[in-house]
Amino acid sequence: MSSPNAPDRFNEEKSTYTVRGSDAPDLEAGVAAIRNVLKTLPARPGVYRMQDARGDVLYVGKARALKNRVNNYTQVDRLPKRLQRMVAQTRSMTIVTTNNEAEALLLEAQLIKRYRPAYNVLLRDDKSFPFILLRADHEFPRIQKHRGARRAKGNYYGPFASAGSVNNTLNALQKLFLLRSCTDSFFRNRDRPCLLYQIRRCSAPCVGRIDAAGYAELVGDAKAFLAGKSTQVQTKLGGQMQAAAEAMDFELAAILRDRLRALTFIQGTQAINAEGLGDADIFALACKNGVMGIQAFFIRGGQNWGHRSFFPAHTNDVPEDEVLTSFLVQFYEEVPPPRTIFVDRELEEAALLGEALGGGAGFKVTLSMPQRGTRRRLLDQAKRNAEEALDRRLAESTTQAKLLREVADLFDLGEPPDRIEIYDNSHIQGTNALGAMVVAGPEGFRKGQYRKFNIKNPDTEPGDDFAMMREVFGRRFARAQAEDPDRDAGDWPDLVLIDGGRGQLNAVKGVMEELGIEDVCLVGVSKGPDRHAGREVFHMLDGREFQLPVNAPVLFYLQRLRDEAHRFAIGAHRAKRAKAIGASPLDEVPGIGPARKKALLMHFGTGRAVRNASLQDLQQAPGVSSAVAQQVYDFYHGR
Repeated sequence: MSSPNAPDRFNEEKSTYTVRGSDAPDLEAGVAAIRNVLKTLPARPGVYRMQDARGDVLYVGKARALKNRVNNYTQVDRLPKRLQRMVAQTRSMTIVTTNNEAEALLLEAQLIKRYRPAYNVLLRDDKSFPFILLRADHEFPRIQKHRGARRAKGNYYGPFASAGSVNNTLNALQKLFLLRSCTDSFFRNRDRPCLLYQIRRCSAPCVGRIDAAGYAELVGDAKAFLAGKSTQVQTKLGGQMQAAAEAMDFELAAILRDRLRALTFIQGTQAINAEGLGDADIFALACKNGVMGIQAFFIRGGQNWGHRSFFPAHTNDVPEDEVLTSFLVQFYEEVPPPRTIFVDRELEEAALLGEALGGGAGFKVTLSMPQRGTRRRLLDQAKRNAEEALDRRLAESTTQAKLLREVADLFDLGEPPDRIEIYDNSHIQGTNALGAMVVAGPEGFRKGQYRKFNIKNPDTEPGDDFAMMREVFGRRFARAQAEDPDRDAGDWPDLVLIDGGRGQLNAVKGVMEELGIEDVCLVGVSKGPDRHAGREVFHMLDGREFQLPVNAPVLFYLQRLRDEAHRFAIGAHRAKRAKAIGASPLDEVPGIGPARKKALLMHFGTGRAVRNASLQDLQQAPGVSSAVAQQVYDFYHGR
C-alpha cells in the first residue's frame, strides 16, 4: 500500500460523479437529492460528500458499502436532529469509490482536513508537532529540531508535545552526546572551535577535535538512547568514566561525568514511568456540559515526550467513541503512528483503524484498552489530565464569555462578538512598511487567520499611517465583498479594533464608506496620556471618547488584543526587514538565477559594480553569456 499522503493515492476523476438537486432549503428536497444519488450508487467501499446548494461541503463520511450507508439518510425519522439539519441543507453529493474500507477511512480524514465540513468532528489544532532529526546526509550528522514535511534524509524522533519539551531534550542530548547542531555552511567555514565546544555541548568535528569513527560512535549511542536503550548507554558511560579515573585521566573522567549527569537529567524529567513500554500513544477523552477534551501522552522508547490537550469542534450530539475515532484518524493524518495506541474506551472501529494506520506506516498498529498494571495506571493518569484540562477550559470559556458580553455592552453591539479583528501598522521611518490583522473569538486567538499586508501603493508617503490604514482596509474589505458578499462564511468581523486614534479611525471610516460598508463596528484604541498602559482612550465613530477604570477586566482583555496585534506586526516587519537586508540589487533583474547572480558578484565584487559595468565587461564575466550580459546591461541602462 502506498503512502496515505501520496497525491495519486485516490483518483477522483475515475471514480467521482456529482448529482445536483434543487436549491430549495428543506428536508424533502434534501431527501430527494439523496434518493436521486442512490439510483446509481454501487455497494462498494468509498467516501461520500454532502454538499449544499452552493456546493460547499457539509459532511464527509466513509462506508463499507456506499449504497447501504447513504440509504440511511433517507430514513429521516431515525436520524438525530443534527443529521436532519444536514439532510435539509443537502442538495448534491460527490462519491469517491475506494478499494477497501481502510482506504476509505484514510481518504475521509484527508477530505475532512481539506474541506473542514460543518457537520464533521474537527481536530481543532493548527500547530504542527516538533520532531528531533538526526540527519544522515553528512559525514558528521547534525542533530536539530524539525517541523513540517519529513523530506530530509535521516532519523526522525517524535512527536514531542511542544517546542519546550523538544528544546529541553535537545539541550540535554547535546550535553550527553556532544553532537553538532550547526548548519553545514557554518560547519564548513570554521577554523577554530565555537562556544558550544567550550561549554562541552559539542565535540567540534568541524576542526578535527574528534575523528569520523569517534563521532560515529557518539551518533550510535544517541540512536540507541532515543530508541529506548538508555540503561545500555548509562552502563557504557559509567564504565568509560571508571576507566578514565583509574588511568588518572581526570579531565576525560570529568567530561564523562557531565555526560552522565545529562543522562540522569533526562531520566529525571520523565514525569511518567513508561519503562518497558516502547513506542506508544495514550489517549483519554473527557466530556462535561457538552464539551469534549482529549488528552494525548507520547511515549517513545519508554520515555515520556510530553502531553497535549485537544478540544475537537462540532461534537454536539455525537457519541463519544465516534468523536475519539474521528479524532484519531485526523491526528494520524499528520503524525506517524506508533505500533501501540492505548485508548480509554472500546472503539467499534478499532480493528479497521489499526489496519488503515498500519497500511500507511508499513507495520502492524494495534489499538487496545489496558485493564491492569502499569499500562492501566498510565491510562488513568491520562484520564485525570483530560478531566482537569477540560475543567480549566470550561472555566476559561465562562470567563471569556463574560468578557465578550462586556465588550458587546461597551461598544453597543447587539450580541457578544464572534469575530474580532485588530489592526496595526509597523515600519521604521517608512521602510519595510506593512499592516497586520489578528483575529480573536470566543475560543481565543485564531492564529491561522492572521494576515499581513505589504504596503504596495506607490502614492503612499513613507511613514503615513493614515494612508497605510486606508490601503489595508481597502484591500481587506474589497476582497471580503468579492468573496463573501452574503457574509455566510463567518469571515466578516463583528468588531474591528484599530491601533490608533481619531486620525486612523477617520481614515478607515472613509474607506468603508467608499465601499458602502456601514454596519461594521469600528473602534480606535490610542495609548492615552504619556502612552501609559491602562490609560487607553477608545474612539467611537459617533465622536465619543472614553477611558475605562485601570483595573477593569474588560480593559485587560482589550489590551491583550491590541498587544497581540502589535506583536504580530512587529514580528512580520522584522522578518521583512531581515529579508531586505539579505537582498541583492541583482534580484530585480528578470531571468537572473542564483548561479548567474553568484558569478556576477564573484567577478565584480558588489551589486553596484555590476550595475555600473559596461556591456563589454559584463560579457567577460565567467559563466555569463552574451545574451545574459545584454539583458543585465539593458535592465540598468535601458531605463
